[in-house]
Amino acid sequence: MEVVRSNYEAMIDRAHGGPNFMMHSGISQASEYDDPPGLREKAEYLLREWVNLYHSAAAGRDSTKAFSAFVGQMHQQGILKTDDLITRFFRLCTEMCVEISYRAQAEQQHNPAANPTMIRAKCYHNLDAFVRLIALLVKHSGEATNTVTKINLLNKVLGIVVGVLLQDHDVRQNEFQQLPYHRIFIMLLLELNAPEHVLETINFQTLTAFCNTFHILRPTKAPGFVYAWLELISHRIFIARMLAHTPQQKGWPMYAQLLIDLFKYLAPFLRNVELTKPMQILYKGTLRVLLVLLHDFPEFLCDYHYGFCDVIPPNCIQLRNLILSAFPRNMRLPDPFTPNLKVDMLSEINIAPRILTNFTGVMPPQFKKDLDSYLKTRSPVTFLSDLRSNLQVSNEPGNRYNIQLINALVLYVGTQAIAHIHNKGSTPSMSTITHSAHMDIFQNLAVDLDTEGRYLFLNAIANQLRYPNSHTHYFSCTMLYLFAEANTEAIQEQITRVLLERLIVNRPHPWGLLITFIELIKNPAFKFWNHEFVHCAPEIEKLFQSVAQCCMGQKQAQQVMEGTGAS
Repeated sequence: MEVVRSNYEAMIDRAHGGPNFMMHSGISQASEYDDPPGLREKAEYLLREWVNLYHSAAAGRDSTKAFSAFVGQMHQQGILKTDDLITRFFRLCTEMCVEISYRAQAEQQHNPAANPTMIRAKCYHNLDAFVRLIALLVKHSGEATNTVTKINLLNKVLGIVVGVLLQDHDVRQNEFQQLPYHRIFIMLLLELNAPEHVLETINFQTLTAFCNTFHILRPTKAPGFVYAWLELISHRIFIARMLAHTPQQKGWPMYAQLLIDLFKYLAPFLRNVELTKPMQILYKGTLRVLLVLLHDFPEFLCDYHYGFCDVIPPNCIQLRNLILSAFPRNMRLPDPFTPNLKVDMLSEINIAPRILTNFTGVMPPQFKKDLDSYLKTRSPVTFLSDLRSNLQVSNEPGNRYNIQLINALVLYVGTQAIAHIHNKGSTPSMSTITHSAHMDIFQNLAVDLDTEGRYLFLNAIANQLRYPNSHTHYFSCTMLYLFAEANTEAIQEQITRVLLERLIVNRPHPWGLLITFIELIKNPAFKFWNHEFVHCAPEIEKLFQSVAQCCMGQKQAQQVMEGTGAS
């Protein structure tokens, strides 16, 4: 996959003015400004001929008759003589189709009364014909059993379109139009997944080619293409192929990378709450994609929750809740509002969830070495005192800490703690998680970090409060233990804030979040309702009462608030 991606990146150099670029075939291709004399005219003639053939009544089913006749013309014009000429032909055709599309859309700007449907039809007239030509050439290239030739040609064409798009995006800037490129990509995807093309034998390579293309065109690289890009990666055919039809879930990591590309682009706007109208539209589109995934592919969100939450800003509570609310379809969630629910008795509570992100990869080698040493031997003794400085990267408020390292540290220490408890023949509980090197680290972080750092630390714990599994159980106990053992009310108030802010947004709410908060406000051992911050203002007190009633029902909530509820 990386090899293909690096070849694509080389193609982009050409799009930005480099004299030469390397295609996947490994043959050096000269840039467009030294096309052989007469090649543009030949390409224009052939494209016009193909468009006419494609739309003619005699074209034959799937344009196969037209294609057979057209290949003969390509031979006559010498286009198929070398890889270099084929590459130039595709580039020139792409540029001409895009230019025709720009001219058609310009008509609408000059004539607002023009029918938008007719304008689009004009654009599609050439684009769809060109895409069918590409699909047929890919299908018939090389021997029927030689998939390498077909995939190389597809990679070549996709690379050419990427190069033209990025150059167009750089040159036209605010005048850039997404439509022609979106149409080429979506129609090519549909063409190559159509039953008559039967590319099942190379389905995975085809999807890899499209994923690499979309990754190169990620919003941070081509922001003017972002709406079309989101439509492409969320198309039902593409999602189904990536997440359902590809065997052994081989498409999952590639699709996860595309979502991470999306979250990374949104992150600075969401972090700074700069939601202009265009960003609001993009954010709503992202929420819709996540809702589809939550409904149809919850296991995918379960397996990649860590990688997604790692790049979503801390203030994006609704977005994160959608991801953390996912649970496997074969699991029936116990009702968190059940009176006297015994979480530790659930059969799933000792099973570790699958996490397909290498979360320890962000840890510096020496830090990881010292961490492992401390967890085993509680040495070096300076590990705890140095921990805050190891996590801090600047003195700028709001950007003081390495959030990815905090997230990795919390999950790694938690998973090591669970393994340690299991090795002693126990299971995580409020009593078994105490008096260990693992809890020393968590208590040190709760006490030693400033308000900003502690908020990020508690968020990292809350990100593991999901469906019933060993991580949810351990981190729920940890959050409650930190509340009970806190040496200042400021820590308890911040724990409450982290839980509460995730509950006062629209549903869904993660199961583990609910059972943790219910236990906190219901169990008299935590003396929750005695704390000053619960009663600091009438509106805050009403908020807590409202959430308590939602979580436990009005009667039971009233009993608990009055101090008469059962533990």
